[in-house]
Amino acid sequence: MAETESSIVMYGADWCPDCVRSKAYLDGRGVSYTYVDLEAFPEHDETVKSYNGGNRPIPTIVFADGSHLAEPSDKELGAKLDLV
Repeated sequence: MAETESSIVMYGADWCPDCVRSKAYLDGRGVSYTYVDLEAFPEHDETVKSYNGGNRPIPTIVFADGSHLAEPSDKELGAKLDLV
């Protein structure tokens, strides 16, 4: 898990191409976020499932207002970032 605190938390796995893409998108926009690798920290699986009706889609990106996006496209993620 990243050492910095952030208002955005991204749950994912390094083997997941959608996670790699979303991380690159956030990095490209200069967005600060905390990354939780579910392979390294499987105890966070239940957190992801709690946001997604028992499912574990990755990435799941949680925002300070409590809203989240699961497996967002860059367009969806960008639209949400423009609102926060």
